[in-house]
Amino acid sequence: MKSIYTILILMFTLTASSQSNSVFGAYALTLATKENDVFEYKLTLSQDGTFYFHYYSNIKRGIPPEKHTYGKGTWSEQKNVISFLADKKSDFDAKHTLDFTNSKARFIIKSPRNKTDSVIKTRLTFVASDIFWLKNIAMIKLD
Repeated sequence: MKSIYTILILMFTLTASSQSNSVFGAYALTLATKENDVFEYKLTLSQDGTFYFHYYSNIKRGIPPEKHTYGKGTWSEQKNVISFLADKKSDFDAKHTLDFTNSKARFIIKSPRNKTDSVIKTRLTFVASDIFWLKNIAMIKLD
């Protein structure tokens, strides 16, 4: 009887873990122009519900040519939509200046029902944000 329970628990655990797609991890996107301008977006979603964001731009004719911008805060997931929140008191300082409050991103994965050989990379696409240049940015998961 114990072995039957053990087998059932093992099967349930394996089934549940095989269907979970973890959102947390590192995401990145690098864009380059014909003029060799570079734009890099890096986002890390931690298991504890915090996130860190780094934006780097190197625009040859920009003033200044290189720019680093950072943000941090907390995130939550509901139905493959990631909501970001930045606390005015604890998440802002001289380095972390981006306000991710009201930002939302869709977590996109290949559907388990999709049996084709098409490659669909796991990614986060920002669908709403008060940071105007962040809308429609799709970052690919690195992990």
